[in-house]
Amino acid sequence: MENIAEKVVAITGASSGLGAETARHLVRAGAKVALGARRKDRLDALVDELGADNAMAFRVDVTKREELQGFVDAARDRFGRIDAMLHNAGLMPFAPLAENRHDEWDQCIDVNLKGVLYGLGAVLPVMQAQGAGQNIFVSSVAGHVCTPIGAVYSATKFGVRAIAESLRQEVKAWGGRVTVLSPGAVATELPQSIRNEEIAKAMADYYAEAAIPADAFARGVVYAVSQPEDVDINEILMRPTSQQM
Repeated sequence: MENIAEKVVAITGASSGLGAETARHLVRAGAKVALGARRKDRLDALVDELGADNAMAFRVDVTKREELQGFVDAARDRFGRIDAMLHNAGLMPFAPLAENRHDEWDQCIDVNLKGVLYGLGAVLPVMQAQGAGQNIFVSSVAGHVCTPIGAVYSATKFGVRAIAESLRQEVKAWGGRVTVLSPGAVATELPQSIRNEEIAKAMADYYAEAAIPADAFARGVVYAVSQPEDVDINEILMRPTSQQM
């Protein structure tokens, strides 16, 4: 919990799952959080839970560059700085490529990759002006291992790791830090983004049996954020003990 008190962390995809649970852990450790997501009602409920002194809510669609800029600007105006940003919003549209789900491909790329880039475009000038800042990315085990039904999702999550590694090298000059967390099966709403009914059912059954709770991921974020400024935790890969792939 060291080095977290009074830090300001902006979180996308904060209305449920990994984002919401991470916000809870960070606030318990003394941080302030700016919560961004499309479902404003859920964000407002989370602010009520965490306390208005500790959290703010902002409706943001990460596929819209101007909304991410507005989110970052609002967070900085409210709290005075942004010490870390968790780029968490994501989709997992598992399906064989032969099904030609073009709209799902586009949406996955727009959220998982372009949303990350738009977030970086908004927050990097703030962090560079501060002379410090940590960008935390959510990849996946699927960003390390490919499967027959996960081509597009894996492509975006491998891409997140590529963006993060290039960024790590870029921001060293002014003290920036970069962390990637790659979770396996974690109990979130992510499998609900699968539209192939057969695959969706199989994944729901697997997650019900094997998924670990979202606080496993949240603890990883807290660990990375808690490090002193001269320590840069670059990558954490985590799975349920029972998960083979």
